[in-house]
Amino acid sequence: MDQTMGNIGKLVLIPTTLGDNEPLEVLPISIKRTIEQIDHYIVENEKTARHFIKKISSKKSQPSLHINVLNKFTEPEILPTFLDPCFEGFNVGIISEAGCPGIADPGADIVAIAHQKGIQVVPLVGPSSILLALMASGLNGQSFAFNGYLPIEAGDRKKSIKRFEKLSRDFDQSQIFIETPYRNNKLLDELLKTLSPHTLVCVACDITLPSEFIATKKAMDWLRTSVDLHKRPTIFIIHA
Repeated sequence: MDQTMGNIGKLVLIPTTLGDNEPLEVLPISIKRTIEQIDHYIVENEKTARHFIKKISSKKSQPSLHINVLNKFTEPEILPTFLDPCFEGFNVGIISEAGCPGIADPGADIVAIAHQKGIQVVPLVGPSSILLALMASGLNGQSFAFNGYLPIEAGDRKKSIKRFEKLSRDFDQSQIFIETPYRNNKLLDELLKTLSPHTLVCVACDITLPSEFIATKKAMDWLRTSVDLHKRPTIFIIHA
């Protein structure tokens, strides 16, 4: 039972795996204990969230779960109601589709509402592909920026790549990007065509999975490297 004995419940940010591997290979045992105690959840996809919960705790009662879905189709005005259980004394867990809630993730909207309502927010330890990629890149981890997705239109994308390369050079700052997995190869190709030959590029894909690949090379050296990133979750980092 996830009731907190008359107190206001907490909003607990529960990380998930970055791919289809055994959860407790990459998550601390505290995640299992937390899930065993919480019945109220906010998730991006109910089916995958239930699957994750079942893998973590096979004895957890699925019918006892109260799940609200938060994705791009969720009406903003109903988001505050997702936290109503907190005022009934229940903890509420947020589960992302991959990695840490609130990082490149719609869960940030719920976290902001929780702060407005005076609900304690509890982040739990788990894998973030962004930070793991930066850790393994050998690039500047003292100053960095996560930029999400680059523009889709070719001209705008090229301008953005050159702008972020200049920011990196001017401020000695690592610049981090993601892409829709089926467009990864195209993005790498565009980076290599647009960046200066000596700009460093880190490609980190399938992080924590058996097929994990992480390498940092100059743009001109990547041109002589063959790697297939199609439909593989990938982080790109550049440093000029």
